[in-house]
Amino acid sequence: MDLETIAPDLGSPDPGQVAVGQIAAGRFVLRPVRPSDAGLIAHHAADRRVAEATQNIPHPFPPGAAEAFVARAMQHERPGSVWVMDGSASGLSELLGVISLKPMEVKEGRSGQSEVAYWVAPALWNTGIASEAVRALIAANPLKDCTYFAEVFQDNPGSARVLTNAGFQYLGDAEAFSVARGARVPTWTYIRKLHP
Repeated sequence: MDLETIAPDLGSPDPGQVAVGQIAAGRFVLRPVRPSDAGLIAHHAADRRVAEATQNIPHPFPPGAAEAFVARAMQHERPGSVWVMDGSASGLSELLGVISLKPMEVKEGRSGQSEVAYWVAPALWNTGIASEAVRALIAANPLKDCTYFAEVFQDNPGSARVLTNAGFQYLGDAEAFSVARGARVPTWTYIRKLHP
C-alpha cells in the first residue's frame, strides 16, 4: 500500500481529506512534518514523561531543539521517514504525537529493515492513538520494508502492548541509553515481518 492509499477504519478521515504523502490512521492522519509543528513538538517533548519514554529526547528540552528536529525531518536526503499524528480533520489536536521509521538495512533489489519509534502526547495516553498509528504504518509500509523492529523501555509496558497488539513478536531483552535519564535502561526488543 502506498502513501496515497487510505487505510480503512471506522472513523477514518474522509478520503477526500487525505492528501498525497499522508497515511490515514483511524481518527487522524500521519502526515509529513512541517515548520509550524515545532511549537507543539517542543511543548510535548519538554514533558519529562515523554522524554524519559524515548531514547533521544533530552530533558530539560533545549531551546531550538524542536526546530532542528523539524529541519532534519524535512530534508529529503535524510534516511528514514517521520510523520506527525494529525487529528485536526476530526476535531482532535493538530499534533497528537510523532512516529518514525529509521532504515537499518537496505539491500538492492529487495526490501530492507526499519526501526519504528513513536511518542504520543501524555493527555492522549491509553486512548489507542499509538496503536492506530503503528497499525497504519504497517499497512502502508511506505519504505517497502520486509521487517520492522522496535525497542521499548521495560518500565513502559503500555508501549509494549501497542507493539504486541500490532502483531510484533518479542525478540529479547537488551538495554539502551536514555538521554533524558542519563543512563542505560533495560529494554524489550520486538520484530514484525511484513509483506512488501
